[in-house]
Amino acid sequence: MEIHQLRYFIAVADEGNFSRAAAKVRVAQPSLSQQIRKLEAEVGQPLFDRLPRSVVLTEAGRCFIDYARQILASIGDARRCVDELKGEVAGDLAVGAIPTIAPYVLPELVVTFQKHYPEVTLEIVEDVTEGITRRVEAGELDVALASTSQQSPTLRRESLGSEPLPALVPERHPLAKKTLVALDDLKSQRFLLLHEMHCLSQQVNHLLEARRLRPEIALAGSQLSTIANMVAASIGVSIVPQMMVKHRATAGCVSLPFAPPVPERELNLLYNPLLQRSVRKLPLPFQAKIRRSPTTRSNKLST
Repeated sequence: MEIHQLRYFIAVADEGNFSRAAAKVRVAQPSLSQQIRKLEAEVGQPLFDRLPRSVVLTEAGRCFIDYARQILASIGDARRCVDELKGEVAGDLAVGAIPTIAPYVLPELVVTFQKHYPEVTLEIVEDVTEGITRRVEAGELDVALASTSQQSPTLRRESLGSEPLPALVPERHPLAKKTLVALDDLKSQRFLLLHEMHCLSQQVNHLLEARRLRPEIALAGSQLSTIANMVAASIGVSIVPQMMVKHRATAGCVSLPFAPPVPERELNLLYNPLLQRSVRKLPLPFQAKIRRSPTTRSNKLST
């Protein structure tokens, strides 16, 4: 049984397709298929049911996959342990973030990190929460920045604090003159939200439902910048992260804080507990920089 066979097996399981899995691990599809057949011959049972347009794990495959992930995680841990003995921080670090955090936090964070640890090669992945958590659980990402997520045996959350969610309105809107707004002030407004695949959209919907508000949804967008430009065009209002308005003000928009209780979202560091050793040894500037961000509220200001 070879390490690369386990990598190929997990890729096929995650993608549900041999072609996409081959592209993901950057090998030719015939080579990947051959290695999967060899692995199946070694374990003595088929690991996949081959369907016309996809593949799914057999019962044997479902049993085998958790062990395959643990093996690859342990190998990664062993490599990091050996690297640490060299007296320098070196190697690869795969970092993920959701789209409503990545553009506002990662650029400055990465610059600071690379100044301290030039021998570490960073891989940055931006994806929605579902994709990020799946990659962390699979060991494809060492650590990720996200908001809410479900707990699981292969996923842990470390709180980095919380962030207020202000309202975003057109600069000529009647509410723009207010110092503070309440959710009830928005009940008759048209709303601009991200698609439901984004956890921020789900969080805002929960806020509105808790106040029994059912505003008209004028747009479901895929990027916060699109939402902001639509607000500036007086198409509707929105609720956005504080870090967005701090880092990228949009002409024609006004951000307004809410009166207490202030709507907030969680900010979390995600990692796989099977890789806990490497996460604990994650160079401190990476975690400390986030905790000291002026847009977050956290008691964890020391490292």
